[in-house]
Amino acid sequence: MNASHLDLVSSLGASADLHAERPLFGVRRDDGWCWTTYAQFARDVDAFRASLARLGVRAGDRIAIIADNCPEWAVAAYASYGLGAAVVPMYEAQLDADWEHILRDSGVRLCLVANDEIASRVSKLGVTTLERVITIEAPEDAPLAYRRLVREGAEAPLAAIVPEPSSIAEIVYTSGTTGLPKGVLLTHANVTSNVANALSVVPLDHTARSLPFLPWAHVMGGDELHAFIRLGASMALCDDVAKLPDRLLEVRPTCLFAVPRVWNKLYQTVHARIDSASRPLRALFEAGRRASAKARRHEPLHATEHLELAVARRLVFSKVAARFGGRLQYAVSGAAALAPEVAEFIDDLGIVVLEAYGMTESSCVATLNPPEDRRIGSVGKAIPGVRIAIDESVNDRHDGTGEVIIHGHGVMAGYNNMPDETARALTADGGMRTGDLGRLDDDGYLYITGRLKELYKLENGKYVAPAPLEEKLTLRRHIAQAFVYGADAPHNVALIVPDEPALREWAARARVEASSWHELLAHPAVRDFYAAEIDASSTNMREYQKIRAFALLPEPFSMDNGLLTPTLKTKRRKVVERYDALLRTLYAQRMEAARRAEVEVRS
Repeated sequence: MNASHLDLVSSLGASADLHAERPLFGVRRDDGWCWTTYAQFARDVDAFRASLARLGVRAGDRIAIIADNCPEWAVAAYASYGLGAAVVPMYEAQLDADWEHILRDSGVRLCLVANDEIASRVSKLGVTTLERVITIEAPEDAPLAYRRLVREGAEAPLAAIVPEPSSIAEIVYTSGTTGLPKGVLLTHANVTSNVANALSVVPLDHTARSLPFLPWAHVMGGDELHAFIRLGASMALCDDVAKLPDRLLEVRPTCLFAVPRVWNKLYQTVHARIDSASRPLRALFEAGRRASAKARRHEPLHATEHLELAVARRLVFSKVAARFGGRLQYAVSGAAALAPEVAEFIDDLGIVVLEAYGMTESSCVATLNPPEDRRIGSVGKAIPGVRIAIDESVNDRHDGTGEVIIHGHGVMAGYNNMPDETARALTADGGMRTGDLGRLDDDGYLYITGRLKELYKLENGKYVAPAPLEEKLTLRRHIAQAFVYGADAPHNVALIVPDEPALREWAARARVEASSWHELLAHPAVRDFYAAEIDASSTNMREYQKIRAFALLPEPFSMDNGLLTPTLKTKRRKVVERYDALLRTLYAQRMEAARRAEVEVRS
């Protein structure tokens, strides 16, 4: 890796020189896609940098961004890097309290926001270090309008300084599942070396095109931004996740970065359509998948299986793959474990699934499945410059499972203003304690088995990792969200959030009538249906892992009710606090049912 690319400023400069007239960002307008070239982007960065400098921004300052993905976001970030300032990204969907905590903790001097509504909310927070709020959508004649600052800066553009690789590029705050978000200090060397070494595993080049819909405020989304700029590749920005199916057909990406929730939804949607298809088509689909699974295991196929696979690929798999635009080569999944059945399904479509693993504190990617030697179910091997260790001392099972420790180039410089937390997170030899449970196979492939802080012990002494069980439940089309609980209890119970459109569709077919959503969830037929769904998801579970009681929730976990983080992770402690009485009721009902059953048997 070229030493001149150990900072984000040099990385952009090299790409702007080499790919000046190539498209970088595509934005959907009423009349189609409008593209910004690398040369135009570089000019806007130079101009905005000049205006930031005129506003007093200097090396060491912290510049916040509260906006969804847009070219202006990237311009502000790269302009800040070129002044030696650190970028503090946040989400439009975050609560004001989260914004306030992050702005105060990081000591932000200037904040770029998407619109006037956000600007007003931020200004009312009373953060004393915050001097100015720049608004992207403000009219150009407004004093701190983004477009005005770019226009004025273009009259006297300012050359960038080249920051030291060890200087802080970004302060990315954790999702706050267990408390207040922590500011992760990532250096230029952290980010650029992580991107470069991850790209050395995947054969992407400047012809690649992605459709980013993961927020750049998320470390995985940010990695995608920096990686594609480094490649000289292009990104068509997804303006609305609800329009993703249409945008895929328009953009025809070659690479798609997503979290498991997106791939799970695809899996559910396709299977729902297959379930309602003709019997011959269903049989062809299943036969093709069986043959594909054998081929994936390098087992020989009989002549009939070769034919079934060929026909299934032509009549079924290719049509599903075409919904991605017909050019998708790589499906990159991260941020949580991808269920093996979902990965195998995407693989059957002829799309290479690359499951990755990492965390904010490791600058994102630490392990990645190499395209030529993937192991579905694993999160791949350590990328160059990274070493994975397993600390088995955290559990007493002696089965090779333990806390995953990440060593290498991406490990953070520390937590902002939290020296004690930093010391607890890092090992004596500089490794990052992830809090994830995992194991390594003989070839160095990593398998994640749960979260250390989420792991709980049942009354019988058995340890349960709830995340994989919840993942299995949410693969059922009629289950939108699931929460499994059983700490110090005799068995597991679950809180289930039904998928409302899917359930209402089922109820209409089953002629189940109800006057309200609450009444529908309480209907005995619906209860029986979900009991069967839970049983079906438990096929390969061990007895102690199975769900023995459940409740249907009328309200989903969301950011608005404080039960989801901006990265859509469940705040487990908050869920337990909110539904404590309901969870206790589930156990009481189960114990009473067991007591009655025992009495009946004895009588």
